[in-house]
Formats: sequence, structure tokens, C-alpha cells
Amino acid sequence: MIDAPILAYLIETKNGRILYDVGCDYNKINDPIQREKYYNPEIFGFDAPEMDASQRLPNQLKRLGLTPQDIDLVFLGHLHFDHAGGLCDVCGAEIHIQADELAAASSIDDLAYFDNEIIPSAHWKVKRGEYDLVHGVRAVSSPGHTAGHMSLWIELPKGQPIILAGDAADLTENIIEEIAPGNCWQFQTELAIASIRKLKALAKKENALLWPNHDMNFWRSLKQFPEFYR
Repeated sequence: MIDAPILAYLIETKNGRILYDVGCDYNKINDPIQREKYYNPEIFGFDAPEMDASQRLPNQLKRLGLTPQDIDLVFLGHLHFDHAGGLCDVCGAEIHIQADELAAASSIDDLAYFDNEIIPSAHWKVKRGEYDLVHGVRAVSSPGHTAGHMSLWIELPKGQPIILAGDAADLTENIIEEIAPGNCWQFQTELAIASIRKLKALAKKENALLWPNHDMNFWRSLKQFPEFYR
């Protein structure tokens, strides 16, 4: 067991604001009835995440002078509770998810998918494969951890591009040692390792930085919100 950050990334572009992932649902963690339902240790197997009200997306966006209505697009790397739970706090934005991910979340027994977080609405845009969200921001297929997992390529005006690995690589050691992340979809560790190698090859070819997603020490080495990369 390790301490791990649960992250959401705000990407500012000339064509709108994008969130990569939205973190957890605050109410499921802090409301006693919902906490018992979703994080019952006899069923869930892990402790509930630690989250206070200041960490909710509306309160974080407020620090930048923004509201949830200022978010144009939510790109979900996958539909696990710690990546899709915060959708309740950004209602109204266009939401992108892969068809394979939605199908898997709706049909297989994975406790990390919470039922009411995978119900599509009119705002959901179901995608297939890789594509450009806007100029300089590209969806990169990286299945393995889940069936339709996606990473995100981001070009910056200055400096090296950044690849947000998402849960294709939880930790730095997943990248360096090419170790599959935990809880691979249908135990397909080789698929997960192939995605890590794909992301590493892309980073090397384009001189990009490859960021793991749940590495506490790596996260602490980055600029801390509300600082940002440009």
C-alpha cells in the first residue's frame, strides 16, 4: 500500500479549456451513507480516499478565477471512480470517452467502476481511437489498465511536450522498468506493457516528457497548483 495523489489536469488552449480527468466524487467520500455504500471495506478492499471540500473542482477552479462553466471539454482517461467521480461538479461540459471503455465499464465486474458515474448523458461524446481534441492536444490510445484507457499528448508554446500517461503508468518505476500497473483489464498485463512501451517510444521520438499519474514523489517534484507550465 502506498500514498498516491489523485489528479485532474487543466489545459488552457486558444480553442477552450480542457480537463483531463476530474478526480473523485466528494459526496461519496464524506457523506456517511454513500461512503458505506461505495467504500465498504468488506467489499471495496481499500480505504476511501482523503478529500476535503477545498479539493473539489469548483473550489480549485475558483482559485484561478474560473467556474465549472468555464470548462469546455472533459477528457476522461478512463472511468474508474478516482478519474470520473468529479463529473458531478462539472455538469454541462462536453465529455469525451472511448467506446471500448464505456462498454467495459458497463459490462464487467470491476469494483473501481461506480454505477452512477458511467451513465452517458447528452453531453457525452463517445469516441473510437486516437484523435486531436484541438490543435496541439491529442488523444493517445494506451489500453491495458482498462479496456479503453487513453493518455493525452500536450504541446506547450515553450519547452518540451508533455504526455499525461494516466493510469497506463501509475508510478515512475512502471515507465522505467516497464512494469504493468495494478488491476489490468482482464489480466492483460502484456497489453499494458505494450502501451507503456508505446508511450516511451513516442516520448523519445518527440523529446516529450512522460508523466506518471499516481506517483507521490513525482507529483511533488512538479510545479504545485496554482502554478502552471506554459
